[in-house]
Amino acid sequence: MDIALVIIGFILCLVGIIGSFLPVLPGPFTSWIGLLILHFTNVIPQNWTFLGITLAIALVVWVLDYVVPAWGTKHFGGTKYGMIGSSIGLIVGLLFLGPLGIVIGPFAGAFIGELIKDSKDSSKALKAAFGSFLGFLAGTFVKFVVSIAFIILYVNKVWEYWGELF
Repeated sequence: MDIALVIIGFILCLVGIIGSFLPVLPGPFTSWIGLLILHFTNVIPQNWTFLGITLAIALVVWVLDYVVPAWGTKHFGGTKYGMIGSSIGLIVGLLFLGPLGIVIGPFAGAFIGELIKDSKDSSKALKAAFGSFLGFLAGTFVKFVVSIAFIILYVNKVWEYWGELF
C-alpha cells in the first residue's frame, strides 16, 4: 500500500506542476496534496509542522495567483474585462497554439476584453493587456517555482526512506 501511496503522491506533484500553467488546476495545492499523501504511508512519519508550513505556502500562492494578475491589470489601467479576457485567452491559446498559447493567449485575451469594454481606445487596451500579461506571468512563475520546490521536497523525503519503502 505504501508504494501505491508514493506513486499517487508523485503523480499529484507532477499534476501540480502542470497546474502551474493551467488556470483550472490549483498547482501548488495539488502538489501539496501529494506531500500529504506521502505522509500517510506507514514508513514516512507524519510531520505536521512540515505539512502546515507547506500548506500555508500553497494557500498564500493560491491567493496571490488571484491578486497579482488583478494588480498588474489595474496598475496598467485595465478592467475586469481585461482580466476575464486574459483567462479565456489562456485557455483558447492552449487549445489552439499549445505551449505558445501560454504566452500569446492571455495577452490577446486581455486586449480583446479591453476592446470590448471600450472599443475607441486601443492604446489603453494595449497597456492594460500588457499589465494583465505581466501579472499572469508573475503568478505563473511563482506557482511553478513552488510546485517545483514541493516535488523536490517530495523526492528528498522518498529518497530519505527509500530502503524502508522498497
